[in-house]
Amino acid sequence: YVRFHLISPLIQQSAENTVLFDTFVNILSHNLGEPAYEADVAQLEYKLVAGEYGLIIRVKGFNHKLPLLFQLIIDYLSDFSFTPAVFEMITEQLKKTYYNILIKPETLAKDVRLLILEHGRWSMIDKYQTLMKGLSIDALSAFVTAFKSQLFVEGLVQGNFTS
Repeated sequence: YVRFHLISPLIQQSAENTVLFDTFVNILSHNLGEPAYEADVAQLEYKLVAGEYGLIIRVKGFNHKLPLLFQLIIDYLSDFSFTPAVFEMITEQLKKTYYNILIKPETLAKDVRLLILEHGRWSMIDKYQTLMKGLSIDALSAFVTAFKSQLFVEGLVQGNFTS
């Protein structure tokens, strides 16, 4: 089991940064779909989660091939690229996701409660409005570059691994 949390103070600076981060993680997951398929067949699991403070990478499975899968994820992260068509597809999916959260009273109530309790949190309404105003491909590229330059990493490796 390998878990790394790539923490960046950049994410919580604005609602736009939060939306750009969500877009970035979704595109990264989309890009990894095909190359990581063989790992899935070999019973290796991975998950990319857009946490509040950074990207969480979770990988688990048999230890002899796990570093290869983790390296694949890191390679795609470091050489991040996307096409305009993928960008449009992911932003449309995010609009639907945000909207679905907003129309459910229980999830909206949870979001409002967390907005009151947590300092520096952006509401789902703020994120949805930001996304509806439109994001640019250049803004995402600039955000990803800034995100990768301001990272703090916490990690946990558990299981049958050598130091």
